[in-house]
Amino acid sequence: MNFSKLQTFVTLSECLNFTEAAEQLYCSQPAVSMQIQSLEKDMGVPLFDRIGKKLYLTKHGQQFKPYAEQIINLYHSAKEHVRQLDDLSYGTLSFGASNFVGAHLLPAVLGEFNSMHPGITINMNITTSASLTAMLESNKVEFLVVSDRIPIDESRYHARTFYQDELVLIVHPAHRLAKATSCTLAELADEMWVLKPHQSATRSYLEREFERYGFRSPRRIEISNLEAIKQSVVHGLGISIVSSLAVRHEVRNGQLVIVPIEGVSMLRGIRYAYHRSIHLSPAAARFLGLLDEMFGGQD
Repeated sequence: MNFSKLQTFVTLSECLNFTEAAEQLYCSQPAVSMQIQSLEKDMGVPLFDRIGKKLYLTKHGQQFKPYAEQIINLYHSAKEHVRQLDDLSYGTLSFGASNFVGAHLLPAVLGEFNSMHPGITINMNITTSASLTAMLESNKVEFLVVSDRIPIDESRYHARTFYQDELVLIVHPAHRLAKATSCTLAELADEMWVLKPHQSATRSYLEREFERYGFRSPRRIEISNLEAIKQSVVHGLGISIVSSLAVRHEVRNGQLVIVPIEGVSMLRGIRYAYHRSIHLSPAAARFLGLLDEMFGGQD
């Protein structure tokens, strides 16, 4: 089995069209067919089904695809890592980040990294936690920077916490509690809460914390986007608990007010994670080192 066959298989599995795959691979349609037939002979199972004029992956093909993607991604990573050993002015820094981390925590670090290594292309993927872990699994990214509320299998991945993020209560400046030095959770029982949906890591964490303090929010509006949550509070739709880092500009501009909750402290760790079995590229190692330097990394 050779690399060309794997690349042909992955390309065809994405477009499911021999003509389109041939165009993407800059070869003829018969060449694509021959590569797939040879790969199926190597594997001893059919990887594609033809039903009418349509092409489908077989169950064997579906199972094989993530392995083929891992091999291809690992090969490309290896080539780039070797080149970066002699020249860190070249290459790509590719990683995944959750929405809050990518939008509010990392831009300053990326700016510093870019000033030090302007020749490195930065590719930060911001998406859902499920998509991020899938990308790490398939070697589409070298590492993740996420909340410690997102499960990471530490038997397979090295994970290190480098920052503690404080979650705070935010209200509109005209809210009845805006001028208070603090409040209790009991005073918030009748409020309209603006929160992320149930499936989000932040929402799950907040619900566990509410339960720990014996509090349940009776009324809520669910919004999946952090910026939309902030703007909802800015416009008086309700109150929320979000990262203090994510609202620093709105608080400074007087659009939002942070009200401490008596006896309640909500902290979540932000960590990076990568495969234990791989060698980080020089660019990735330098970036993660920069995270530790700027935030005083902690285990």
